[in-house]
Amino acid sequence: MTNRPPDDPQSSQTNALGFDEFIGILVAFSAIGGILFWSLSREDASWNFKRIIPLVLNPSANVQPTPVSPSPTPTLTPTPNSNLNTKRSPLDTDITAPNPTPAPTDEVIPPFVFPPINIDPAIKSTPRQRLLPLSTDFESSIKSSPLPLVSPARNKSIIPPPIAFNDVPTDFWASRFIDVLSSRGMIKGFPDYSFRPNQPVNRAEFAAILQRTFNKESSNSTLSFKDVSKTSWAIPAINEAISTGFLKGYPNNIFKPEQKIPRVQVLVALVSGLNLQEPAAPDQVLSIYKDAQDIPQYAIGKIAAATANGLVINYPDSQTLAPNKEATRAEVAAMVYQALAQSSKVEQISSPYLVRSSQ
Repeated sequence: MTNRPPDDPQSSQTNALGFDEFIGILVAFSAIGGILFWSLSREDASWNFKRIIPLVLNPSANVQPTPVSPSPTPTLTPTPNSNLNTKRSPLDTDITAPNPTPAPTDEVIPPFVFPPINIDPAIKSTPRQRLLPLSTDFESSIKSSPLPLVSPARNKSIIPPPIAFNDVPTDFWASRFIDVLSSRGMIKGFPDYSFRPNQPVNRAEFAAILQRTFNKESSNSTLSFKDVSKTSWAIPAINEAISTGFLKGYPNNIFKPEQKIPRVQVLVALVSGLNLQEPAAPDQVLSIYKDAQDIPQYAIGKIAAATANGLVINYPDSQTLAPNKEATRAEVAAMVYQALAQSSKVEQISSPYLVRSSQ
């Protein structure tokens, strides 16, 4: 039997670490050491396992933590190996590594603490206000004081703007009277947006203006005139004007709806419909007119009442009545407006053509 030579024993020296392994170990120890150093140095933070672990084990024990100062970090210098190349990288020289694990001691391990939360002192919390109960005096005053009664406000009448007639300029003598009446729908114009202020007014048209302006309660009796057709548009206006006392017919049961109404009839109709009292001395009142002798005898008292109550508008001369002249649409609008002002339904409008009586 052939004797075999003994196996070569392993070398007692371990092979030296390579460069990559050394760098990995160094990084690992540096991370562990940094975490331990940070945790051991945070003594004033709010993580306090002492309140959890020791109190669970012994609730009555009062354990005071003993601060542990970190150990100095040793400097590791690798031992050169004869099997390694003498040429080394600059990174291999003077490399320090932290102490891997501190030696166990009998001292109490300080608790792990959470990092503190920094609160900006500029942000100030608003103190909560405490609601105080109402005093009994205040409650009794509420119960004893009566609630005020609130009456609903009355709806104000909304008057639309006046119609802008293309033949009534702003400097026209009767424009202000026409504007007010047209805005209230009391007078109307023509389809071509004209008013035709100098056009005469017939009796049927004047009855329609009276109906829209005064709207007085009338009787339900239907009048019948020989010269008014049963299909005439003016029948309701004529019936109302007669039943309310503004107008009258002629003898033989005729009305003459197409007759141009004179100025004297306009004033007599307004005085009759408003029931204005005739003055005691009508002739003295009428002396203001240059043509007072032209007033019909039946109308003297009514014209004096119209003058005394400020219904008469004479254009262009305030002292010339022209009673038998056909009344124009502008003159009718002015005198109807004055009748409304005398009834306090509209405000007075100053005009140089308004006749003012001294009586």
